[in-house]
Amino acid sequence: MYAIIEVGYLIATLSFLGGLKFMSSPKNAKTGNLIAALGMVLAVVLTFMAAVTATVPYTNLIIMLLAIAVGTVIGKRLSDKVEMTGMPQLVSLFNATGGGCAMLLGLVEANQMDPFTTILGNKILLIAGLITGAVALTGSIIAERKLAGKVKDRRSKTVILSARILLGLMVLLPVLYFFGIIPIGFTAFMYVLAAIAMVYGVLFVLPIGGADMPVVISLLNSITGIATAFAGFVYGNKAMIAGGIFVGAAGILLTILMCKAMNRSLLKVLAGTFKKSKNGAVEEAQEIKEISISETALSLSFAQKVAIVPGYGLAVAQAQHICGQLQQLLEKRHVGVDYIIHPVAGRMPGHMNVLLAEANVEYSHLKEMDEGNENMEQYDAVLVIGANDVVNPAAENNPDSPVYGMPIIRVYESKQVIVMKRSMGKGYAGVQNDLFALDNCSILFGDAKSSLQEIVNQLKLI
Repeated sequence: MYAIIEVGYLIATLSFLGGLKFMSSPKNAKTGNLIAALGMVLAVVLTFMAAVTATVPYTNLIIMLLAIAVGTVIGKRLSDKVEMTGMPQLVSLFNATGGGCAMLLGLVEANQMDPFTTILGNKILLIAGLITGAVALTGSIIAERKLAGKVKDRRSKTVILSARILLGLMVLLPVLYFFGIIPIGFTAFMYVLAAIAMVYGVLFVLPIGGADMPVVISLLNSITGIATAFAGFVYGNKAMIAGGIFVGAAGILLTILMCKAMNRSLLKVLAGTFKKSKNGAVEEAQEIKEISISETALSLSFAQKVAIVPGYGLAVAQAQHICGQLQQLLEKRHVGVDYIIHPVAGRMPGHMNVLLAEANVEYSHLKEMDEGNENMEQYDAVLVIGANDVVNPAAENNPDSPVYGMPIIRVYESKQVIVMKRSMGKGYAGVQNDLFALDNCSILFGDAKSSLQEIVNQLKLI
């Protein structure tokens, strides 16, 4: 039986690897998710087999089965009801459950272990798993609340200083405890650390702005993976170790890549700050050109090649399906249509890819930023929907701008740019968008979903 379980864990680990490989491409992401999910089911079944072999009380097994059943029902209902604009919040909540699980495992194991016979290495692993799990738990909950607009940014010096003090305590207290300077039991000490870590998780996320949530979600996901790996080492569970390492490594790599795409260090993202403008530069008044629905429809109908640049505004307006209809209508007129995706567009990694996949937009139409920029001059018209800072030429032309140095989608190089906006509000960086004043840029004011629907109606009449 032991050999069967070990081989099964190896197969589960390979399925995690295969799932990650498939999920590196939006086209195969659904298959990759299914492969990884089947691997996780296999790992759970094998764990139950190991528990039965180890003569774990059947009462415990029944409780575990009931918990899995309840969790499955709740998870299914949440995923069925969530709107696409709420997907980042749902991901954050799921991430919080993983962190909470790792924290609870640490507390449960601390209650059961003998502090005098347990080796130091296991205690360190328990502490590490508990701290990372607790931080991921409360940090993910705050991230969800911020994404939902229920919690505002708190960038005060008090919050930042308090977070740094708690971080120092989480590092210092275990050292003092193991040197015998803190005279309390190991279980009580673990509860103290859990409380400190949970408070730190709150203060850790509070200063970070909503537009930086893709980086935060990725980082918290990585922390949850690391916590799972620590728990796996304690229990000697190879599937937990492998899965935790894969999630942790993938999350860290994704975090670094997104920071690079924003041209900001991770420390600045976590501090919730942008570079300040030099010399107190005053923004000049812009002369913008408005464009009507009929003019937009006419421009698109006469174009040979069109690019659509989606942003979070597309998700807020829930206009992805109408956008897909516009693409199909243009293709019937033999107009080529591409979607150019910025790496940090939306509120979670891959948000725009998921959004467009829901509208049945084929992966072949999705272009990464670099590929889109290489061919930008070929586009007769570019439709920017709900994106702002990621198309701002100031990132390349104005060294005094807070967004200077951030890689952008160079829509200004196309023949015509049409920006769909509700108002002249600024993006997350809080700076004026120089694109709006360019000769080849026009603004179409209005709700994205309503405007796209009217454009579709107009195209049907042309």
